[in-house]
Amino acid sequence: MSLGDYDEAEHERRERKNATVDADFEQARHEYEGSMEYDTGESTDELLAQFEQLQKE
Repeated sequence: MSLGDYDEAEHERRERKNATVDADFEQARHEYEGSMEYDTGESTDELLAQFEQLQKE
């Protein structure tokens, strides 16, 4: 079989694989506590200037 030939058996195998549902995961949701901070080190004015420059491009 050359590359690009249609393989019906492979197609059916992939269809069966994609049709199955993996239910081996925990149903309970995890609750996370804490806080997160993100600091780019740039001022608001610098960020706005950068945003305006990107909008022009």
